Formats: sequence, structure tokens, C-alpha cells
Amino acid sequence: MYRERTSRLPDAVVWTNTPTAPGAGRVLPDGCMDLLWHDGRLLVAGPDTRAHLTGSGMSGPWAGIRFHPGTAPALLGVPAHELRDRRPDLADLWPAAEVRRATARVNAAADPARGLEDLALRRAAEAAAPPDPVLRHIVAALDAGRPVAGTADELGLSPRQLHRRSLAAFGYGPKTLARILRFRRALALARGGIPYAETAARTGYADQAHLSREVRDLTGLPLGELLGSRG
Repeated sequence: MYRERTSRLPDAVVWTNTPTAPGAGRVLPDGCMDLLWHDGRLLVAGPDTRAHLTGSGMSGPWAGIRFHPGTAPALLGVPAHELRDRRPDLADLWPAAEVRRATARVNAAADPARGLEDLALRRAAEAAAPPDPVLRHIVAALDAGRPVAGTADELGLSPRQLHRRSLAAFGYGPKTLARILRFRRALALARGGIPYAETAARTGYADQAHLSREVRDLTGLPLGELLGSRG
């Protein structure tokens, strides 16, 4: 069962999940990054370009804190593109002694999700610099469906500068981020019962067939099957 709540850390969500169905799960791309706890270990979920399939052996409770697009690299101290489509142990990114202390604190917490949140709050307080404020404008513009070139112009950036900032903050270029954000908007409408053709028109796809191709490419499933799945 999956549950989430707004975090005490700005621009983050705390979640827990205990899979109830056997077999692999499917985590859909969303432009976000997560700090994870599972089976006494701390991991990081980097930004996904396609649906991430979890192994059938990864059962048991999970906890995580999901960071709004662009906010995790400043907290983790790692450029997002180095974590793209990866699920590394936190020990691969931080000094071993620091990870041991952090893991012990989370494991000692009555609620691992709360322990993760406390860890993220401490890291944010110790961070050398907050996330680049330009990143929020990039996400807002692209999520509103504005073109990449227009977004760069609005921010006074060259296309090369926008691409470089996007790689470090989101893990991929602005075109890929825009594609994933559009997919999320379409998925929200379709889940709300909006007909597929109308969903495609309202989210900027050429037609329903274009929407279907994008969903299959990003998730590996047809839209109807995706909406009926447990992933």
C-alpha cells in the first residue's frame, strides 16, 4: 500500500510503500529524484528517462522522500546526470562514515520515513548553497507547455546554457524534461476520466496516436493497460 504526505522540507513529499502484489513493480518517470530506505539501507533514485522496473525480490516496506525536479542535486552534492536511470547506494555518493551515521539514525527512528525526512532537513541546513532559483522557473515554464527555445529566451539564457543547467539539475536536457512533464499532465487527465483524444489535445500532443506512442515509449505499456496496472 502506498501513502504520501507533504514533507516539512519545502518542495518534497514523504512516502511509504509496502507492495501487496507479487512480481515486478513499475516506477514511472516524473522528473524527480528520491532518497530511499529499504531493508536497513539508504539508496538514491536518480531521474528516470523510462519506467523503472523493480525486481520481484525487492519486497518489504519502503520509505522515501521525493524531491521536486531540480532540488535534489544541491542536497545530495551530486549532479543529476550522474544518477540518471540509476539506483545507487548512498554509500557510493557520500563518505562511508557519514553514510553509516545516517543509516544508523534512520534505522533507529520509530518511523523510517520520518528518519529520512530528518536526514534531508539536516542536509538542507548544511548545504553550501540552496537550489538555483532559475530551476523553478524552468520547470514551471516547461510544465505549462512553453517551448524550450522560448523558455531560454524568457530566462536570458542561450540554448547551450539552458541545456547545461538542465543536465546538472534534472539529469537530462530541457526537451526530455518537457516530454516527461507533458506525459505526467496527460496521465493525470486520463486517470481523471478525460477521454484519450481530449487528453491528447489538452496536453499538446498531435493526436491520440501520438499520445499512445509516447506513453508506450516512456512506460513500456499501452495507456489503457497502464491505467489498469498496479505500477
